[in-house]
Amino acid sequence: MNATGLEALQGTNFKLPGQSAFYKGKVRDVYTIDEKYLVMVVTDRISAFDVVLPQAIPYKGQVLNQIAAHMLAATADIVRNWIIDVPDPNVTIGKRCEAFKVEMVIRAYLTGHAWREYKEGKRTLCGVKMPEGLNENDAFPEPIITPTTKASHGHDMDISREEIIAKRIVSEEDYNLLEKYTREIFKRGTDLAAGQGLILVDTKYEFGKDEKGIVLIDEIHTPDSSRYFYKDTYHELQNKKRAQKQLSKEFVRQWLIENNFQGKEGQELPQMSEEWVQQISLRYIELYEKIIGKKFVPENNHNIELRIEKNILKALKSIN
Repeated sequence: MNATGLEALQGTNFKLPGQSAFYKGKVRDVYTIDEKYLVMVVTDRISAFDVVLPQAIPYKGQVLNQIAAHMLAATADIVRNWIIDVPDPNVTIGKRCEAFKVEMVIRAYLTGHAWREYKEGKRTLCGVKMPEGLNENDAFPEPIITPTTKASHGHDMDISREEIIAKRIVSEEDYNLLEKYTREIFKRGTDLAAGQGLILVDTKYEFGKDEKGIVLIDEIHTPDSSRYFYKDTYHELQNKKRAQKQLSKEFVRQWLIENNFQGKEGQELPQMSEEWVQQISLRYIELYEKIIGKKFVPENNHNIELRIEKNILKALKSIN
């Protein structure tokens, strides 16, 4: 519990019926059940530069899980997704499938990692050429796909389409489908964001495969996987060469950079004050309300683990 009296879910350690495996990701605790299902608990942990920060953020897990559930439902006509049930604000239960070992990153604007590479003089990212003469946060002529490897530990690495196919990480046939789905889901996400006065700047998607074909997995269009700009101020700020107001995790990355941390060897994580933790929590809630278009209703966050375990057990009984 932090100084404000709010609990944050740092992690879980359940022993669930039929549990055959447990994986602790940067943000999610994932339980495999009977080799058929995954129970994904979205904790309040926060990561940046592939490092988990020491303090957890109240309500962050609820925000991420509920945005992801909303967006997966809104794109289910494009590609099947893994969800079976969302029994708790912090939990999604879905079908287990074989995950592709790449993340499909798609960028409509020159910002974040792409801008940092561009600023250093690079004009090719993941085998994709970027035009000359762009400023930070300018739009690309059309969205570009810049995949990364999916690392179990440490940093994800940029990789090109050609390398993915040549190294047989993904077959050419499947990769073509991944690109097709990535563009279609991004277009839907862009339209949904525009309806709420936002610009979907960039995002990433993860896919798996089962006996019926390709499945969209994990989360989509959340502040952990995406950046959003405000539509009404975009052109004015861009013309004045000022920083864009954005709803994403980039503000956390910028704070870390200003405090001399980018996940590099020898760098020390700065301590986050309680006030800063609360600001981050409020920014996540703001994104929820902007992108979903509804008031955020916080779940009672006392005895979070007990509530989550109870709801998981009830859901697993109904599934089985």
